Amino acid sequence: MLVRELVERFEQFAPRGWAEPGDPVGLQLGSLDAPVHKVLVTLDVRPEVVAEAIDVGADFIFAHHPMMFHPAKNLDLAVPQNQMYATLLQHHITVYGAHTNLDSAPNGMNDWLAAALGLQHTTGLVPSNGATATPAIMMGRVGDLKKPTTVQAFALRCKTIFHVGGLRLISHTPDAPVTRVAVLGGSGGPFYQAAIAQHADVYVTGDISYHPGHDMIAAGLSVIDPGHHIESICKPHLTQLFQQWAQENDWPITVQASTLNTDPFTFL
Repeated sequence: MLVRELVERFEQFAPRGWAEPGDPVGLQLGSLDAPVHKVLVTLDVRPEVVAEAIDVGADFIFAHHPMMFHPAKNLDLAVPQNQMYATLLQHHITVYGAHTNLDSAPNGMNDWLAAALGLQHTTGLVPSNGATATPAIMMGRVGDLKKPTTVQAFALRCKTIFHVGGLRLISHTPDAPVTRVAVLGGSGGPFYQAAIAQHADVYVTGDISYHPGHDMIAAGLSVIDPGHHIESICKPHLTQLFQQWAQENDWPITVQASTLNTDPFTFL
């Protein structure tokens, strides 16, 4: 089996055209015509993940976050990122990244996050700029909780759901009731006005910075920031999806999720 067979099937599920403009999705390193026997699914492509791929005998790494957000300025192997590229080439490992196209895909990243939060009757949050020909394709989700709770109680629930040691709560009203929640995986700070427009009581997203946090409070929105790494929820879901396709298409491959935690942050 060739890499392109899996890629072509995936791009029916989450076409590259749904990615935000300028997002470097797709083949990152290697060849679509390379053979594939074992797939390692990961959130990030880091040196420790490459070592894991070598250890388990994977010849294809499928990542949510593109490995190459910025072009290399040189190929000096003293630079860890460059050495990682060299190691991948040395071991004939192909790398593919599916980023904002997976974020916008129906039954993709943000539906997985919404389901984990227990949201019902969900709709899209932000129209995808990458899918201008398909208005129904949207990033983020907004939906209703089965039972009302409070901002603080819901924040504590998020810690459990996403297995994080800590999170940031941005709110002046931690005791306020919560019935409607918006979620956007990754760095969703710029889209908080969409959460307000859709009457969300709480917005769950990552990477909120200082001054936007003030703006959110001033606008009366409570925000829960459990970090960017909650997108690791994609690993079991993509693994299951690829295994299903392998069975349906009689692909001679095995698929496994990376067991590594690539979150760079530790709460003390």
